Amino acid sequence: MNAPHDSLPLSLDDPLIVAGRAYRSRLLVGTGKYRDFAQTRAAIDASGAEIVTVAIRRTNIGQAPGEPSLLEYLPPSEFTLLPNTAGCYNADEAVRTLRLARELLDGHTLVKLEVLGDSATLFPNVRETLRAAETLISEGFDVMVYTSDDPIVARDLESAGCVAIMPLASLIGSGMGILNPWNLRLIIEQSKVPVLVDAGVGTASDAVIAMELGCDGVLMNTAIALAQEPVRMAGAMKKAVEAGRDAFRAGRMPRKYYAANPSSPTSGLIG
Repeated sequence: MNAPHDSLPLSLDDPLIVAGRAYRSRLLVGTGKYRDFAQTRAAIDASGAEIVTVAIRRTNIGQAPGEPSLLEYLPPSEFTLLPNTAGCYNADEAVRTLRLARELLDGHTLVKLEVLGDSATLFPNVRETLRAAETLISEGFDVMVYTSDDPIVARDLESAGCVAIMPLASLIGSGMGILNPWNLRLIIEQSKVPVLVDAGVGTASDAVIAMELGCDGVLMNTAIALAQEPVRMAGAMKKAVEAGRDAFRAGRMPRKYYAANPSSPTSGLIG
């Protein structure tokens, strides 16, 4: 899943496979913090994302009759909705939330699990995350899981049956980018399911770095929604993810410390 392949057009031969389904785009986008649902739709169109996350506790997808519904702008016939448990601080809350999502979305089983440790950092509570994951998987959910960048925790979540591991790059909404690329590499190298950076991306170069490290995809929300021009930033993120993936597949030149290597030949010079 994470090894480079022969170079062919990204859209044709290099799909992101999640829970047995193929996606052209490796950029996943959240739906919160936009001015309104119309801007949400415009940004997601510009991003090219096919999977969009929905915070069930914060966004109406039918649980509030009479109020505007996100489904009017992002219908399940056009996008794969990824219900998430944003705002949940224990396993029981998270499980109840995703059971509700399954009812509202006619049996939909692909979900994003996140169980937070505290409201100040929004850092994951990995014990409660693992407990919730085990329950959800036993009930037939396909769980994509937000977690810390601890390789041991990531391994345990994969062993429990999660279909994708989603370590943070830095704190949710911080825009600080990838602070610990070494841990991400460890997670990528050991994982047999997709690894997607989730949280902390601030701008396009962060997305490129994540993909060049070998991540299978990137999930972001705040970096697009709180940009001065969200739709333009969404387009930039689309290009960044594609460029980073292409660079990873191409295989970068080796680093040569303390040694220069001229681009032009040094033999057969004129004169």
